[in-house]
Amino acid sequence: MGLLLFIVIALVSFIVQWRFKSKFKQYSEMPLASGLSGKDIAEKMLQDNGIVNVNIISVGGQLSDHYNPADRTVNLSPEVYHGQSVAAAAVASHECGHAVQHAKAYAWLSLRTAIVPVVSIASNLLQWVFMLGIIMAASSLGYTLLLVAFAAMVVITLFSLITLPVEFDASRRALAWLNMKRGIMQTNVEYAQAKDALWWAAMTYVVAALGAIAQLLYLFMMLFGGRRNR
Repeated sequence: MGLLLFIVIALVSFIVQWRFKSKFKQYSEMPLASGLSGKDIAEKMLQDNGIVNVNIISVGGQLSDHYNPADRTVNLSPEVYHGQSVAAAAVASHECGHAVQHAKAYAWLSLRTAIVPVVSIASNLLQWVFMLGIIMAASSLGYTLLLVAFAAMVVITLFSLITLPVEFDASRRALAWLNMKRGIMQTNVEYAQAKDALWWAAMTYVVAALGAIAQLLYLFMMLFGGRRNR
């Protein structure tokens, strides 16, 4: 049952990731009528929200866009930073949505930021502890290691769940601003495409959360399912 669940979620994750990347590629080829770049749009959104202490920088990689609350930077990939497309507008405004959350002390973002160091430790610990626990499963030490892996997975799953409202809210803020600033999205078609791109991006986080829950349940069954049958 556990293996079947993993296969189903892995398949759904592959489909969602493929769909998101295809949508991003499609909308990257849709030029904005306004001719604004992702950097221009990010600057305007920050300015409209009265945010003056956030820098917008270009970082390497594809789909590497993110907001870093530690140094207050909106990090945009080259195709978003320089791009003058619907996809660039959607991604740039979404990342600025996180900057707005930070400026307004949005509770879910504050919580996610606070537990990042713990999640980093849990992620690094999980792989090795889980492998050792499986190898030594017959011993009491192996069971203890699997308990540690379970605890680490609880933290990772919690982080995945907390991420959902953070990402959905950032997209909501982005779309509300894009809808209000008609000079950026000059047609209803552009706005609908931006909304579609952000929806598929959000779905990748939903699938990640489902995957984390599935792995947590699998560990739970390994640890406690067999004990009930003894």
